[in-house]
Parts: sequence; C-alpha cells; structure tokens
Amino acid sequence: CKTLSELKPGRDYYQLITFVKDRLGHDRRYAMDDSKAVRELRYERRYSFESGLRQTVEWYLSNSDWCKAVTNKQKAA
Repeated sequence: CKTLSELKPGRDYYQLITFVKDRLGHDRRYAMDDSKAVRELRYERRYSFESGLRQTVEWYLSNSDWCKAVTNKQKAA
C-alpha cells in the first residue's frame, strides 16, 4: 500500500485491506528464512524484499493492459 501510494498517489490503498478470520491449520504468520540455502548452496539474493516488491509493483503498473487482458480471460472462463 505504501509503495502504491508513492508510485500512484491519489487513493487510500490501505482501505483495500480486508481482514478475515484465521482458518484452522493455517499459520498466524509466515516467515521466510533462506539461511540454509545461503549456507549450503551459496545462494545469494539479488534483491532485497523491499526493492523486489517495488519492482514488481512498478511492472504491474507499467503493464496494466496485460493485467486487464488476463483478468478478463479469467472472468470469461
């Protein structure tokens, strides 16, 4: 929401958040830990989470025609 507000101001994107009840068997939080991949496979991140998320949001904003086409195909199916 913060990134969208920066890249495409004029709307309160935080109002789009909808909270739902937790479902049984689902984690209350999700955490990613790549330390094993770093240690054993010598994996190296190319992007931080924040920069990767920003680049993803920028891509979707720059490719809105593609997003609309995909969304319309799903509605037609």
